Amino acid sequence: MRRGLMGLVVLSTGLLFGCFSRMVSMPGHSYEGPAATPDARLEAQLRADVTQLAAGFGERNVYNAPEALERSAVWLTQRLTSLGYVVKEEAFDVGERTVKNLIVEKAGSTLTSELIVIGAHYDTAHGTPGADDNGSGVAVGLALAEYAMKRTPARTVRFVFFTNEEPPFFRTAGMGSEVNAKASRARGDDVKAMLALETMGCFTDAPDSQHYPWPFSAAYPSTGNFIAFVGDTDSRELVREAVRVFREKAKVPSEGAALPAFVEGADWSDHGPYWRQGYRALMVTDTAPFRNPHYHRATDVPATVDFRRLALTAEGLVAVLDSLSN
Repeated sequence: MRRGLMGLVVLSTGLLFGCFSRMVSMPGHSYEGPAATPDARLEAQLRADVTQLAAGFGERNVYNAPEALERSAVWLTQRLTSLGYVVKEEAFDVGERTVKNLIVEKAGSTLTSELIVIGAHYDTAHGTPGADDNGSGVAVGLALAEYAMKRTPARTVRFVFFTNEEPPFFRTAGMGSEVNAKASRARGDDVKAMLALETMGCFTDAPDSQHYPWPFSAAYPSTGNFIAFVGDTDSRELVREAVRVFREKAKVPSEGAALPAFVEGADWSDHGPYWRQGYRALMVTDTAPFRNPHYHRATDVPATVDFRRLALTAEGLVAVLDSLSN
């Protein structure tokens, strides 16, 4: 009996280790070279866009700052139009107010009906100007949209700037990405991959600056100087492909994980609604509250954003976009 029990323990431990390894094992090697210098124009544009959102508009949400939310939507429309896109508004009501997601597309050349979706939310939590959360994600989304407009992808690339990601709408029917993902499923959209750009500008080389939900501290660095790719278990191959391509091109450290959706933080952005509609999706993030002391605070201002490494991240994501859309 004792031998059988010991065998069961060993077998169970092996299975658990195997499952854990499958979640965190990623191809390639995280960047370990010297500090790199990104394209100066890209870095300057990212800084300008984040500054406009966080300092120009400040807090932007339905209940505390609806006028700023609307002004930021108008500004985003103008920015996207200046890049050559025709902006479609996906309007919906929350209470007595009408809000909107903003959608643009770069049509594919040969696989036109197949979609790659790049999304970022432009609203903020109450009481915060949202430079990192999520001015950084919006700025990178705009940079990728500018890049895509100059290319001819095989698959159609759809960029969506969501509203209402933050509480009290998070994980509710009033969340912008929930509205968008449900509409995609209702139309039968063939979404091959969705990337949510979420809080991407906080990097630090300070020891013990990175934290994780248990038990992932055993598998990842304790210094918060990397960008993370987070998907659910059904999106494992998408995560691995994105990490592989990113690591081949990017000059900023990176980590990846394909986690059960119930793990704390795994669905904390606009990719979650796409999971619930059966699509493969992942989040690109600096891990937000697991690293950034300014998360959901009034101190989330442009001065706290590392624009150099944000630009290096954007350069790596250009390669990921090319790979997925072709």
